[in-house]
Amino acid sequence: METLTLERVRRDIAGGWTLYHAAAFEELLSALPGLIIDARFAATVGDAGQRAGGQAALSKALQLGGHLAIRMGKTDLALSSLERAIAAADASSDPLLAPMISNSVAWAYQRQARLDDARGLAVHAADRVERDHSGTPEGMRVWGGLLMSAATSHARSGDYERASDMMVTAEKAAERLARMPNPQDGKLLSVFNKSSVRIERVRLAVQHERPSEALTLARGMRLSRDTPPSWRTWLLLDVARAHTDLGNGVGAVKALESLKRNAPAWMRHHTLAVAVVRDLWNWSSRPTGLKPIAEFLGVAD
Repeated sequence: METLTLERVRRDIAGGWTLYHAAAFEELLSALPGLIIDARFAATVGDAGQRAGGQAALSKALQLGGHLAIRMGKTDLALSSLERAIAAADASSDPLLAPMISNSVAWAYQRQARLDDARGLAVHAADRVERDHSGTPEGMRVWGGLLMSAATSHARSGDYERASDMMVTAEKAAERLARMPNPQDGKLLSVFNKSSVRIERVRLAVQHERPSEALTLARGMRLSRDTPPSWRTWLLLDVARAHTDLGNGVGAVKALESLKRNAPAWMRHHTLAVAVVRDLWNWSSRPTGLKPIAEFLGVAD
């Protein structure tokens, strides 16, 4: 039996995040209690530096629990877990952890339609990171994730132009980040690169009923290798939604087929997939290739 070390705890938590991004939610739900227990133990043993490292691991495990709770629609439970994650982050020696988890809290607020709270939290945390850590790749990733969160809150509040300007700023920052050294623990940092910014821009354009703009933004994209499956899923769904809104059933089905082939678990979990397929199914002339997808999602009635 492998000895429980801080390195093993970190590795196991990184594996938990991999499960999350692969939409392996049942497997993650089973593993999560053990991850948190192991991280709590790691936060109590060793010297001060080792205990601080354990607190950092505990913070990421609790953040993972918060994200899973959000996916399950339990935002109050998520906020409780994220509050504990911030407390653990404050007890660690990593100054980027608390602002990173603030991004998760902002996401939970967005799910609760608390857009002013979400935007204010993200902006405050981003300003703090920009002031103290913008010269490092780790700081740039955390700052960029917070900036995208604030932009999303602006967009959902109806200020699409402001959100678009912020996304352009984020995209330029992601270009600078691409020229910096890779961070050590990339799986445990905010998702921020040129691909993630463009994916979020596509999503906001779709949400604001600008399908042509969304497809223009998506055209010719080459996704970074570190773009998680969850983000790839969002892009394909938004492309399918944009094609549907423009009456292009062929383009919509092509995107949905790619999603079903590459991320079937995410497709089953995402309500937008069902909504898009149901809209296409209700067309008077259904697109070729739609039926297998509709049957896969259980909407072929």
